[in-house]
Amino acid sequence: MKDHFNFSGKVAAVTGGRRGLGRAMAVELARRGAKTAILSKSDEADDVLREIRRFGGEAAYFQVDLARREERTGLMDKVCRHFGRLDILVNNAGYLHCAPVLEYPLAQWDNDMAVLLDAVFELSQQAGRIMVEQGGGGKIIQIGSTAAFKEGAGLIAYATAKSALVGLTRCLAGGLAKHGINVNAIAPGVFNTDINKAFFNNPEAVARLSQPIPSGRFGEVEDIIGPMLFLASGMSGHVHGQTLVVDGGFTGV
Repeated sequence: MKDHFNFSGKVAAVTGGRRGLGRAMAVELARRGAKTAILSKSDEADDVLREIRRFGGEAAYFQVDLARREERTGLMDKVCRHFGRLDILVNNAGYLHCAPVLEYPLAQWDNDMAVLLDAVFELSQQAGRIMVEQGGGGKIIQIGSTAAFKEGAGLIAYATAKSALVGLTRCLAGGLAKHGINVNAIAPGVFNTDINKAFFNNPEAVARLSQPIPSGRFGEVEDIIGPMLFLASGMSGHVHGQTLVVDGGFTGV
């Protein structure tokens, strides 16, 4: 029986792979045999590279500020030149900025949309071209958010971009499916990562706000692995343009 979760011979690129969900996904892909490119704005990623190399995985770090178009240009080609090909792209990079609607700075809006939406389209386009040139086939996974479906409060740009990401995923899938390229998205709920560190350091708030969630808890980084592996593997070969919500049932009730 074929092991669909053996990624030996594949090359994966994960944006925002230095920490949080991105790191968990990058490490898991490398653990399962993929040569993995980690892309982040951080000065270095020595800790995650050491983690991957400890179990014999192969990884490389590409420093990039995805808010800057000149740094995004040709980025997937750089990954391809380093590893020889590209099979999987996980567009995960992002961050939260919260401000009241009437006070949200326009400069902040521009920066947020550049990272959360513009970069996703541009890197998906770059990756799609490479995958077509390789003969077709490949996986593009966008990391969205349940903020696309629930009120985003002061997360104006974030919720807007994640809403647009659902439509972008469908559009990309519609154009690339004929090449055997699957484009899908994962929409996580609130996860216990460093981006939400302040919240998870308040046990009372966690207990209170997790009550409406049918599963009774918020997400842990391990909860993203299964959905990601499914969408990155051959098991999702007939799945195109879908957004898989991973939130313990919160948006489903």
